Amino acid sequence: MPETPAEFVILIIVISSLLILGLVSFISLIVFRYQQKQNKYLKHLEEIKVNHENILLHSQIEIQEKTFQNISLEIHDNIGQKLAFAKLLLNTLPYSDAVKLIDQVETSIGILGDVVVELSSLSRGLSSELVLQNGLIKATQNELAQIRKTSSYEVSFTVAGDTIFLSGQRELVLFRVIQEALHNIIKHADATRIDILIEFGESQLILDISDNGRGFDVPNVNCEGTGIRNIRKRVGSLGGFFSVDS
Repeated sequence: MPETPAEFVILIIVISSLLILGLVSFISLIVFRYQQKQNKYLKHLEEIKVNHENILLHSQIEIQEKTFQNISLEIHDNIGQKLAFAKLLLNTLPYSDAVKLIDQVETSIGILGDVVVELSSLSRGLSSELVLQNGLIKATQNELAQIRKTSSYEVSFTVAGDTIFLSGQRELVLFRVIQEALHNIIKHADATRIDILIEFGESQLILDISDNGRGFDVPNVNCEGTGIRNIRKRVGSLGGFFSVDS
């Protein structure tokens, strides 16, 4: 057992580093297995085209393709977001404050533990986990609480109107939009403040996410990475309207 606070901190950092190394290896294995399945699927699809299989088999392959897409999005959106949080926490460790340092490292370890569980679910063929057991609002509050712990952002979350509980699938899609936007802000915006507004109306829901970062060229928004495309695609799947101001 470590005898001094310094030794305890070093031990925690070593353990965190080993956990991250293990996670990277585990993710590589998941991606490798996914690529194997995808290659097998593409080969099978080619055989179907050549042999003119029946409509039922084509439908089964479409379902497989959708499953692969869901797994890919889950790794990029949810797991990637949590790993980004863990990295941010570890990169901003307050070495001058032992109590806060230990709390921040323990939070990182907790996030990495969640990632391990979710990767295990993916390896068993699941494309998502029950992130919205307590609803969209609570899930968003939990997500922002993790960001606040980094002490790198001032965060504001406002809910207006009478809360309407949507279907689980719709709330999950909206939560993924919020996760993707937060991931983009952390990765690209160089911001210090994040504001989120969820406004419930009689026949619509408005989700507004803003930051005080450096912005980007709006006419070229479609040239942005996977993040913007995923948000646009998810909002479109709900029949919603997506716009960007910068």
